[in-house]
Amino acid sequence: MVGGIYGSRRLEAPPGRDTRPTSDRVREAVFSMLGPLDGLRVLDLFAGSGALGIEALSRGATAAVLVDDDPRAVAAITRNLAALRAEAVVERRDALAYLTAAAAAGAPRFDLAFVDPPYSSARSLAATLGELLPPVLAANARIVTESDKREPLELDLPLVRERAYGDTRIAIHSGA
Repeated sequence: MVGGIYGSRRLEAPPGRDTRPTSDRVREAVFSMLGPLDGLRVLDLFAGSGALGIEALSRGATAAVLVDDDPRAVAAITRNLAALRAEAVVERRDALAYLTAAAAAGAPRFDLAFVDPPYSSARSLAATLGELLPPVLAANARIVTESDKREPLELDLPLVRERAYGDTRIAIHSGA
């Protein structure tokens, strides 16, 4: 389910067991912590169904880039955007490759980034994500990570807030 202007709409998840959609409860808690998103540029890495990026658009973000390397996820994101008549850039690409290319291209910077890698690879990605994210972020940007609280994704960036919801750990970092 989506809140905001696309309220109470169900999103399609990619088929299979590779994608673990963020639960409605956790998503609502994240957006409550974030507050107003009016005018923000959003990056959703490891986007899956696109739920976090789409929710941000629904709550006032003006632009979103949703990145996932799984063709089934990209197809689900595309269908979800079409069903909502929402617009976003969808990239079928590895998240780390996207970050590297975006920094090299001098692409517009993001005010908010969602980072929700597969739980099994979160720890191994932490150092690289911590290096690659800051160059694509605007001043005062925030990064929201989702990971398993037993194997957390711990970025070497200032931690602003952290909460656990069952086995899920949500952390909000500042990009500076």
